[in-house]
Amino acid sequence: MAFQPPHFTPPDFSKPGFLQAPPVIFEKVIQKGCAPPRYHATSIYPEYFQVRKGRWQLLEESRMDGVVVLEAAGHLAVKEFRHLKIGDRVALGRRENGEDGIYVHTAAFGFSETQGDKFAFRTRLTRETSFSIDYDELYELLEYERREGFTLWVLGPAVVFDHDAREAFVGLIERGYVDGLLAGNALAVHDIEGSLFGTALGREIYSKKAADLGHYKHLDAINQIIAAGSIKKAVRDGLITSGIMRAVIHKKIPYVLAGSIRDDGPLPEVVADVTLAQDRMRRLTSRSTTVIAMATQLHAIATGNMVPSYRVLPSGQVRPVYFYSVDMSEFAVTKLANRGSLTARSILTNVQDFVVTVERGLRERFWA
Repeated sequence: MAFQPPHFTPPDFSKPGFLQAPPVIFEKVIQKGCAPPRYHATSIYPEYFQVRKGRWQLLEESRMDGVVVLEAAGHLAVKEFRHLKIGDRVALGRRENGEDGIYVHTAAFGFSETQGDKFAFRTRLTRETSFSIDYDELYELLEYERREGFTLWVLGPAVVFDHDAREAFVGLIERGYVDGLLAGNALAVHDIEGSLFGTALGREIYSKKAADLGHYKHLDAINQIIAAGSIKKAVRDGLITSGIMRAVIHKKIPYVLAGSIRDDGPLPEVVADVTLAQDRMRRLTSRSTTVIAMATQLHAIATGNMVPSYRVLPSGQVRPVYFYSVDMSEFAVTKLANRGSLTARSILTNVQDFVVTVERGLRERFWA
């Protein structure tokens, strides 16, 4: 059966508790980057603010741990502390059931947090968990998003350490299942190393054999791209002839490579300023309707903090944002599954196997 997003049910603001609720209080910022005391911090859920008596307004673009600013013409914006300006009017209130004119709507899509018996085996995610139904649901979701949504992939370098996984992900890009890409320096470096030398971290990406002077390969890749001027220029000039970075550049898919303190190089397009990187990442997370984070704990958690559990579409429709975390580590996938979102899913597996399985499943189901 083809995927359809669940129906969104708004709160019933005709109930007595809402009718008696006061309008939310806004207080001006007096110090740049510093919110007033008792500021309201946003969650991942749909949140409504009674901007004036009887008018409850939904945040159209939210994120976890932001503050709400009342802008011109009554628009509500969610900002990080660092973007607050003197004079901004920030919403106050720590109560979330209407007492402060703020309502956090946790039951918007009718998902049930608890299902089945109180006592049951295998209720926690482990290496014994089965995922057949998760893959089948993911195939339907990705095909739906290819036509209707924005699928954002968050990749760790392990995706390009294997020949088949790298080729499979290129296939997903070329078939239209990738709308945006978030990664670090390492993903791009080892993908480019694979194009230039057929290696990743000095090992051949198919045979896994160590290459002669293999420990130089990723450094040589960085050096050659710096000499070329940029990844995009190296693609245009024919230096990079295969791989994920070539595919996203050819398809004009937006991407952000966020730097870290441990980066070699880094490559010219890597954003080393962490707050600038976060701002650029948020431009893509604010468009996402499905996020799939693979084998990158820090990038996955960072992205999870930027993505709400819902999206307001241009049509006014409100739909869930689905978030998948894929990793071999139980901690990594559980961390995001426990972030409070009922749309977060975890698959505990080798990401190279995951990518190959997903590409094959989509090909067999939709491409034949």
